[in-house]
Amino acid sequence: MRTYRLLISCPDASGIVASVSHFIASHGGWILEANHHSDPISGRFYMRNEIKADSLPFELDTFREHFQALAEDLSLDWTMTDSGAPHKVALLASKQAHCLSDLLYRWRSGDLNMDIPCVISNHDDLRSYVEWHDIPYYHVPVDKNDKEAAYQQMTDLLEEHCVDTVVLARYMQIIPPALCQTFQNRLINIHHSFLPSFVGARPYHQAYTRGVKLVGATCHYVTEELDAGPIIEQDVIRVGHNHLPDEMVRLGKDVEKTVLARGLRYHLEDRVIVDEGKTIILE
Repeated sequence: MRTYRLLISCPDASGIVASVSHFIASHGGWILEANHHSDPISGRFYMRNEIKADSLPFELDTFREHFQALAEDLSLDWTMTDSGAPHKVALLASKQAHCLSDLLYRWRSGDLNMDIPCVISNHDDLRSYVEWHDIPYYHVPVDKNDKEAAYQQMTDLLEEHCVDTVVLARYMQIIPPALCQTFQNRLINIHHSFLPSFVGARPYHQAYTRGVKLVGATCHYVTEELDAGPIIEQDVIRVGHNHLPDEMVRLGKDVEKTVLARGLRYHLEDRVIVDEGKTIILE
């Protein structure tokens, strides 16, 4: 079913839900799902409405025009999207395939509503697997002495394919600041650690050294600061002193792919609002 998704962030006040709901109902709009959250510390209010598209007498652009006056009256920061226009999602990977293969399976099965115009990798190991899915595969090696050339080629490919969202499915290179800025809150990473613990490389080995009892994974938006972007989703699995680093890696892979898929789903379904470096997930 085609829907419109209305996301709102604004100063908290009385009557916001009533005003927005009345506006939608006055045009015959059918609200299929409504979620909202009031933050007493920040004084901010967040709301997501999913509206049956064919219940309205006009298309999305006209809705936006009519809604603008109310948005100004209530000081709303808002977006409105169409579920009938899936995100174009580029997947970036290196050598490990567990997150990439999980996303490709979910895409082929219709579990994730997105288009995948390309996969980009700094290695050629995953080519045959990706091309089996009839998806273009681009091998863009990253020379440690001249990374800029690779990043420019990657940027050109993303522009060429009109990509909306980029997912780092265990892509083991640091993304340059320019690309972080271009895809602000649209560049998603899976980090194989329960952030903010164990940032950077080899987090499972760091966890083993510290003797932790839980290891996990974190899906987050990428910013210029390494592994410090707004967190979308997290999960953990219990480990013990008898688990060696390689065993932690094996256990962690299942958590990584599940957390990445959940985080990406929230993003694709417009359930994420980023405010002051943290996320509000309206699920």
